[in-house]
Amino acid sequence: MGVRNPGASKRKRGAAAAASTSRKSSTTLIQGSPKHEDPGLDVSDLEGQLLKSRQYYNNISTLLEYMRLSEENQTRNHEAVLALCRIFSRLMAGGSMTAPPQKDKNESIIVGWLKGKYQEYRGILLDSLSNRTHKEQSTSLTILMQLFKEEHSGPKSNEELTWKKGTFPSIVQAVSNSTTGDRIQEIFIGYVKRFSDIKFYTFQAFTFISAKKNTKKLDGIISMLIAVNGVECSEERIEPLHINPPKRENNVYSQASQRRAAQDAWMAVLRCRLTYMQRKNLLRAMPHRIAPVFIKPELLMDFLTDSFEVAGSVSLMALSGLFHLMQEKNLDYPQFYPKLYSLIDSQVLHSKHRSGFFRLLETFLASTHLPATLVASFIKRLSRLCLGAPPSAIVVVVPWLYNLFKIHPSCTVMIHRNRNKADRTTEIATVECNDFFRMDEHDPMLTRAMECSLWEIETLQSHYHPNVAAIATIISEQFTKQAYNAEDFLDHTYASMLDTELAQTMRKTPVIEYEIPKRVFVANGGEAAQSQNIVAQIWGFGA
Repeated sequence: MGVRNPGASKRKRGAAAAASTSRKSSTTLIQGSPKHEDPGLDVSDLEGQLLKSRQYYNNISTLLEYMRLSEENQTRNHEAVLALCRIFSRLMAGGSMTAPPQKDKNESIIVGWLKGKYQEYRGILLDSLSNRTHKEQSTSLTILMQLFKEEHSGPKSNEELTWKKGTFPSIVQAVSNSTTGDRIQEIFIGYVKRFSDIKFYTFQAFTFISAKKNTKKLDGIISMLIAVNGVECSEERIEPLHINPPKRENNVYSQASQRRAAQDAWMAVLRCRLTYMQRKNLLRAMPHRIAPVFIKPELLMDFLTDSFEVAGSVSLMALSGLFHLMQEKNLDYPQFYPKLYSLIDSQVLHSKHRSGFFRLLETFLASTHLPATLVASFIKRLSRLCLGAPPSAIVVVVPWLYNLFKIHPSCTVMIHRNRNKADRTTEIATVECNDFFRMDEHDPMLTRAMECSLWEIETLQSHYHPNVAAIATIISEQFTKQAYNAEDFLDHTYASMLDTELAQTMRKTPVIEYEIPKRVFVANGGEAAQSQNIVAQIWGFGA
């Protein structure tokens, strides 16, 4: 056995005691500071003591306790919040929260304790941005932005690190996660409108938050990004948040840098696993808010083509975004019209999104440079679908076809076709009864629609509904009207058509039967007359 060294034991006990003292001082109180147990001290007294001497630093803990007891005394809570803002602002401005250059152990412990209390204070304010009243949220956001400004103006603050890892990203995330409405977001947008650097680093913060791919938090991020995207940055009127502004060449002033930051933020969102409603909201904002800020709009092609596969109204909105890129950004997408043609199926005329579909379809087919063969396929397919469509849909399609004929007069040969008398042989007459249109063909250039006639529209002129039969006759008459206003027909429903009929004034008393007939579907007569009636042969009707 060896001999125990008493000096070594004393050194170990001294080191353990010092470590215990260090832990206690960094988590609770600074050694040597008086602990106030008098509950009668108000907020102003505690603040005044602390600003006079460092020995009252423990008053910060008392003020933090006042903040937590908001339900018991809201007035004192509000006063404590403001007092701590003034205290920490003065401490940061004086360099009291910066580690000393010399290796002073006691001073380092005090600075570490102050930073811990500051983090605690900042955490309480950030929590209040998510689930408090509008007044408390507004106060907390104003204080947090002021504290961030003080952090940024410190004697040795790192600009890039302060924006990316300091208070600011936490503010952006807390505002986007707010569950109490859009009021707090509107206040934050006010800072974005005023300060160019806040807008720039807000985009960067959204890029970092979206990279985590948390679907539940994307709703707030999308709404905030759409709002921030709508803010125009003017280098003449927008000022930086810095106390010591950088040179004008700094990237936060550059319009190209602003757009690049916005593009990166949107791409981070589009790469996430989006819900149906999130994808819908993005597509709705695509032409006016998202696509214009992209430096490389071709980056949106993958998202739009993937959205087309979702089906339903999302597919149509995706095509609207693609059409915007083709029209405004000169992007080439050869499959646009085949994909649009594939959306015209038996369900489109029964859909609740029918009016929106025809509004976009009118825009897509408005160009006079489209091939007549392609336009004829759309005309023929919609005419065929009208045979099984409700009356409220037919009264939309027929005027829409009329307008399309006026834009593309080369397609009017489909309305009526006559063959030469010399060619009317038996074989040709047999072929004449057939329709060459290929309803199952996916390519609108290969449907042979230009070789067909619109017999479907003539069939609709015998429709059971008088309004449909009347409006179908406009295709057979002279095209003297310049165009029909599609908006007059798009919102028709069964209810609106019935209300129109009931609202009409009866000019003439209708003729009615004065004698009740014995039979409705078969003629009156003996058994011999009924035996020759094909209806009576198929079905049996009682007398």
